[in-house]
Amino acid sequence: MTAETSQTLDRGVRVLKLLADAERGLTVTELASRLEVNRTVVYRLLATLEQHGLVRRDVGGRARVGLGVLRLSHRVHPLLREAALPALRGLAEDLGATAHLTLVDGSEALVVAVVEPSWTDFHVAYRTGVRHPLAENAAGRAILAARATPYGQPRQEQQEWVAAAEERSGANSVAAPLRGLIGIEGSVGVLMLAGAVPERVGPRVLEAATEVSEALR
Repeated sequence: MTAETSQTLDRGVRVLKLLADAERGLTVTELASRLEVNRTVVYRLLATLEQHGLVRRDVGGRARVGLGVLRLSHRVHPLLREAALPALRGLAEDLGATAHLTLVDGSEALVVAVVEPSWTDFHVAYRTGVRHPLAENAAGRAILAARATPYGQPRQEQQEWVAAAEERSGANSVAAPLRGLIGIEGSVGVLMLAGAVPERVGPRVLEAATEVSEALR
């Protein structure tokens, strides 16, 4: 038997998803067309979502996602961090490098978890809350690579991990994307002191990214 659902709530969630995917926002007419409802229904949905700060309308009347959505998304980060920590800790201790979990936040990459190795004399310092353009380093480039090679493609066609030299610190970074998750884009990576990157780093980072992806499913 199909569980009872709220049609109004379903439509409200669909509005948020449509607006999240529309960089320039959508008009009432566009939303009504995509939801296959009349404009009056859309006006009521938008008015309710605006009251909660989840939607805003610009001077031209186009609806966009509101800042209230950011407040909700930030509540999710601690849960993601907790799920990822065992894999990150194992990665950091195994490689003697600083491990991190990076997620897409808007148009940027946001570092939400960092684990430093406990046994090294020297390692690269990093902190949660760091933001950077997606194309700036290995963590973001791994995410972009995952967008270009969707989950489910033959393994040999996937970009499994990305290595890069960090422009700001001069350290080396290796990252692999999270895959098979709905609504979450991210990567797991390590930062290492400048020098040659051992061959086992890429496969080990990929293994950790797979562990995190499975923990978040």
